[in-house]
Amino acid sequence: MEPAPGPQEKYHLITRNLQEVLGEDKLMAILKERELKIYWGTATTGKPHVAYFVPMSKIADFLKAGCEVTILFADLHAYLDNMKAPWELLELRTCYYENVIKAMLESIGVPLEKLKFVRGTDYQLSKEYTLDVYRLSSVVTQHDAKKAGAEVVKQVEHPLLSGLLYPGLQALDEEYLKVDAQFGGVDQRKIFTFAEKYLPSLGYAKRIHLMNPMVPGLTGSKMSSSEEDSKIDLLDRKEDVKKKLRKAFCEPGNVENNGILSFIKHVLFPLKSEFVILREEKWGGNKTYTEYEALEKEFAEQVVHPGDLKNSVEVALNKLLDPIREKFNSPELKKLTQAAYPKAKPAEKPTKNSEPENTVVPSQLDMRVGKVISVEKHPDADSLYVEKIDVGEPEPRTVVSGLVPFVPKEQLQDSLVVLLCNMKPKAMRGVESQGMVLCASSVEEPRQVELLEPPAGCCAGERVYVEGYEDDEPEAELKPKKKIFEKLQADFRVSEDCVAQWKQRNFLTKLGTVSCKSLKGGSIG
Repeated sequence: MEPAPGPQEKYHLITRNLQEVLGEDKLMAILKERELKIYWGTATTGKPHVAYFVPMSKIADFLKAGCEVTILFADLHAYLDNMKAPWELLELRTCYYENVIKAMLESIGVPLEKLKFVRGTDYQLSKEYTLDVYRLSSVVTQHDAKKAGAEVVKQVEHPLLSGLLYPGLQALDEEYLKVDAQFGGVDQRKIFTFAEKYLPSLGYAKRIHLMNPMVPGLTGSKMSSSEEDSKIDLLDRKEDVKKKLRKAFCEPGNVENNGILSFIKHVLFPLKSEFVILREEKWGGNKTYTEYEALEKEFAEQVVHPGDLKNSVEVALNKLLDPIREKFNSPELKKLTQAAYPKAKPAEKPTKNSEPENTVVPSQLDMRVGKVISVEKHPDADSLYVEKIDVGEPEPRTVVSGLVPFVPKEQLQDSLVVLLCNMKPKAMRGVESQGMVLCASSVEEPRQVELLEPPAGCCAGERVYVEGYEDDEPEAELKPKKKIFEKLQADFRVSEDCVAQWKQRNFLTKLGTVSCKSLKGGSIG
C-alpha cells in the first residue's frame, strides 16, 4: 500500500496543469491541516464532448490528493443561461449528464464511491437559498453581474434577467455545497472573482479558485458543443472519430492552438504518465514519451509527424470512448439520449406567412445597403449625427445615429453601411430619423462600436438578407408594439470570423457576407 501523499505532494497533484490558482496560501494552509473540499459544476446544456475529459482528468488528480470532491449538475443554471436547456428537457438532460459523466469517470478509472453527486435543484429552490439570492441581488450592480457572466452566459443586446442572476447563483453554490474551493475553466475567472468580491458581503468566506486552461478544439478554436466540426462527441462512432481527427488542425511543427497536443497534455499524459507514438518501423517505430515536454519539443522540431500524432491519439481516445459507447448501447440509455436531445424534424424553411402569428423571421426586416452622402452633428445633441443616406430611392433618407462617441465623422462620410429601412420614422431631438444604421457592439466595457460593412462593390439600395430568407418580401413598416426587430435582434451575433449572423446564418448581399472589422462575438443593433 502506497503511503499517503504529504501536503506538498497533494499541492502538486491539485495544481498541476492548471492555468491559474486564486488563493494559493490558503490552499497550502488547509492541506497542512486536513483534506481539501472542492466542487466542479457543469450546466446541463449541450451534449458533453471529449474536452470534458480535461476536467475529469483533474478530478482524478484531486482524488489522488485525498480531496473530498463534489460534482454539481447545474440544471437550474442551464435554464437560466438564455434557456439553453428548455424547461421540458431539463430533467432528461440532467439525467443524460449524470449517466455520461459517470461513464467518463469510470472509463479513466475514477472510483465513483469517492465522489458526491448533487443536482442544483436539490438545494437551489430552498427557502434559505432563495433568500440569499435576494440578499445578493440587493448588493450586486447590473454592471458587475453582466461583466461576471460575459465569458460564460450567452451575450445578447437585451440580456434577460436570468442571465444576470447566473453568476450570483454560482457564487452561492460555494457556500451551500460547503466547499473550500471551486474548480473550472479559465473562462469562469470573472465569475470566480465576482464570488470573491460578493460572498463576504453576505458574511460568507472567500473560497479558493482553481482554473484549467481552455483546450483548443479540433479546428484550433475553443472546443464547443455548438460547433460540430470543433469537437468529438462521446458517442461518436470510430469512423467519425477518424474522420474528425483527420480534418483537425495540426500543422507540422506548430504547437500553438493545437487541439491534438492539448488533449495529450491535459488528458492522456495525466492518466497514464506516458504517451506512445505509433508508427511503422521504416519511420522509426513506436516511441514512448514519459514527459509531455519531450513530445512537444520533438513535434516542434518535426521529428514527430502530424499523421502519426493523430493516429496515436485516435487509438488512445477510442480506448477511453469504448466503455462509454458500450454503456450507452443499452436500450434505456439510447432512449434517454434521443429524448434529451431530440433531432429537429425536417421542415420547409419558415416564412412569415407559414409561421404562427407570434413568430418572427428575418425576412420581415427591410435591410439595404446605404451610401452615406453627408454627415453633420445634430444641432441639439452632442452625441448624435444627422446623416443623409442613399438607399436607392429618389431622395436620400435622413437618419439620426448615436455614433459620435464611436465613429469619427470622416470615417462615416462616403462609407457603405447597412440601413434598417422599415422602422417607423421617429423624431430624435427634433429631427425625424427614417432608418437605423446597424452596427456591431462589444459585450464588455468599455463599449466599442463598429459599422456593419457590406462587401466592396455593393450599390446603394441593394438588399441585405439573412441566409435562407432571401425570397420573402419585408414588412412595409415594423409595428413598434409587435417588437419584431427586438425579437430578432436577440439572436443577432458577430461570428468568430467577424461576420454578422442571425442564429448562425450569415447576413448577405449578392456579393457576399456583411461583416465588421474586429468585434468577434459582439452584439448587433
